[in-house]
Amino acid sequence: MSVLWTAAEAAAATGGRVIGDWQAGGVSIDTRTLVEGDLFVALKDVRDGHDFVAQALKNGAAAALVSRLPEDLPQDAPLLIVDDVLAGLEALGAAARVRVDAQVIAVTGSVGKTTSKDMLAYVLERQGRVHAAEMSLNNHWGVPLTLARMPRETDFAILEIGMNHPGEIAPLSRLSKPDVALITTVAEAHMAAFSSVDDIAHAKAEIFDGLAPGGIAILNRDIATFDILANAASVVPAEIITFGEDQRADYRLSDVHFYGGVSSVQAIIRGRDSLFKIGAAGRHLALNGLAVLAAVRAVGADPVIAALDLATWLPPQGRGQRHWIALDPNEPDLKLELIDDAYNANPASMKAAFDVLADSSPVDGVGRVRKGRRIAILSDMLELGQDEADRHADLTQMPGMQAVDLVHCAGPLMENLHQALPVEKQGEWHFSAETLANRVHRLLDAGDVVMVKGSKGSRASLVVDAIRKLGQANANG
Repeated sequence: MSVLWTAAEAAAATGGRVIGDWQAGGVSIDTRTLVEGDLFVALKDVRDGHDFVAQALKNGAAAALVSRLPEDLPQDAPLLIVDDVLAGLEALGAAARVRVDAQVIAVTGSVGKTTSKDMLAYVLERQGRVHAAEMSLNNHWGVPLTLARMPRETDFAILEIGMNHPGEIAPLSRLSKPDVALITTVAEAHMAAFSSVDDIAHAKAEIFDGLAPGGIAILNRDIATFDILANAASVVPAEIITFGEDQRADYRLSDVHFYGGVSSVQAIIRGRDSLFKIGAAGRHLALNGLAVLAAVRAVGADPVIAALDLATWLPPQGRGQRHWIALDPNEPDLKLELIDDAYNANPASMKAAFDVLADSSPVDGVGRVRKGRRIAILSDMLELGQDEADRHADLTQMPGMQAVDLVHCAGPLMENLHQALPVEKQGEWHFSAETLANRVHRLLDAGDVVMVKGSKGSRASLVVDAIRKLGQANANG
């Protein structure tokens, strides 16, 4: 086990009191995923982590970070005792950031931040030692946890910073001290906490609070709030690099074609014609790829190698991952294609998902229906504020929706879309995703391409699981 934190280092970082002389190889907040040798952090969320310290130590934790002594522990239990556990975790993260000589990229945005973070990790790990946020660890404890886990020998660190309310990004940026700050886009998301998209842009611009003077800001040139972001970056002052379809973009998308689940991207990068591929289909992925190449150059890595590696990148589960579902193991042609985009949803990401579905290729003549269909299965988009009913109904107006044959809906908010759909596109509506999931065996057929999307809280993933259980799922064919 390589040592991430010694007792003495952790005590110096946090100002806490140590019991025992221990060494930790990792940091964990969950006894279910804890690895032997981890420092267990007893955070308080839905449950109080102090209630699980004994179990963590039994499972092999090197020590526990606590603010009080749990009653069921022996006197010599290995601990780091601080006044506040979250503040202690933040202190570990800050110390890790200072002791590591790495190029740090912080990514935020209303859509695409996790995808861009994963793309960056994929291409940079072929050019150095990469440490990246796991899944979507992007909140007030996810960012310090990611930093606290950062190995000393890291060359490139990629952090994802999210928000639900104003003021959340700034302290996480100051903690992260990024060398490069990337904002993928600004769109309607978490509107329950904001009065306008401009307000969201101001909140996203907080990512520049921790950016050192002379740092690099990578911005989407296509969005209406570009000037808000650019003005905030210029205050740092930061070097501004832009991407998008706008003629003024430094990394400009000129065209993109899709075939076999791959995007072939034509771009003008810093005045030169460029061509590269991304191992998944989507115009939004092409734009993310350009932002990634800009960030790769910004941290001193080789963008040419990165562009070649993007051809083999695949999206993670729930974010556009494709699966072939074999409905009959004895009949190889009897299969359907599943696009799993069930992790999150807002109007901007819905538009991107409809565009991907519109560019898909159903297969005719293989199923009961005899005509392959483009089918969308949608659950509620959450946290959209007072206009949430209209935002759901307005999905009917999105260009990609015109190519969709049938739409099934789940949730009280998606009932607004269901009622707004033309009769010929109107599939089933159910109050819950669980009920709709129990119906998929009657709604789909061989030759269909089905896209599943919704906010995580509306449980669209239940539908994905049900579809995968229809047959033998093989990711990406």
